[in-house]
Amino acid sequence: MNIDSSNYKFTIILPVRNGGEYVKECVHSILNQTYSAFNFVVLDNNSKDGTPEWIESLNDERIHLYRSTIDLTIEENWTRTVEVPKNEFVTLIGHDDVLQPNFLEVIKKLITKHPTASLYHTHFTYIDANGEVIRKCKPMDETQQAHEFLGHFLCSMIDSMGTGYVMRSMDYDRIGGIPSRYPNLLFADFELWIKLTQLSYKATAFETCFSFRLHTSMTTASADEKFHRAFGVFIGYLMTLKKESSLLSEAIERYSIEFINFYCKGLSHRLLRTSLKDRHHVKVSHFIDKCKEYGFGLAPKERYSPEKRFPIKIAILIDKFVITRLLFLLFKKIYKKPIY
Repeated sequence: MNIDSSNYKFTIILPVRNGGEYVKECVHSILNQTYSAFNFVVLDNNSKDGTPEWIESLNDERIHLYRSTIDLTIEENWTRTVEVPKNEFVTLIGHDDVLQPNFLEVIKKLITKHPTASLYHTHFTYIDANGEVIRKCKPMDETQQAHEFLGHFLCSMIDSMGTGYVMRSMDYDRIGGIPSRYPNLLFADFELWIKLTQLSYKATAFETCFSFRLHTSMTTASADEKFHRAFGVFIGYLMTLKKESSLLSEAIERYSIEFINFYCKGLSHRLLRTSLKDRHHVKVSHFIDKCKEYGFGLAPKERYSPEKRFPIKIAILIDKFVITRLLFLLFKKIYKKPIY
């Protein structure tokens, strides 16, 4: 099936709070698209750094600025994406990410090629705070069903971020937009992508059409307590998925232990980098027990024992005594790189 996509119109939505200099690069990359049939919605979260004033000064009729006069949480600001008027297709972007000029042009061609897909994407690069390329994303198949997409995500065979996905606005609104029950929206975007892919399938262009910015502070940007709660919410979502489809259930049982182990190791070491008081007295051993529960719930046949894995065993031992916790915190002030 091949259809004329000349009438497709897009909405690009940018939720932002105090975008600084990054938002200027982001906005210019949006306004410089080679495909012109789009509008640009900015959801400003009571910025104090002049972001909305600068956007207004551009005096571009494609821009629709929605300002909040009170401070919203990140969850509250992003859920406004459901409320605003949108064209047929919509995409969300982080304020420090950058679109290539041909992003919408490539997406338009992808829609023409795959008119029945429910989610569209392109390849991308990771850039650092200065805009230098860190690496390309992992290669993606042109088409993926929901169980394939989920399986690749769980075993880290693809890179998936919040920017670069395009969907039909009616689908986005119908499923309620990005789920706001995730603290700091951690993992929320991937639940959204899975729900959309379940409607039909995901189509990906091979061209590299945007850049996702990684900051050195990203691993500490979200409080441990929120990261742990968000991880638990996502595990709960995987539990529900197991009941929805035998294919999804098979992917979860096959790959979830690898996924849990990745975060069990990473979040355990995040706990070690935080004082006991600041992590609300959550011990590493308690979190390990919770991960074992997650593993049993998602893949009961696997007999997951994270405490036997060396990096996790070390984390438990360090966290067991006050002196080893203090020495580790002192060590991490000197040596910033990961030790596992």
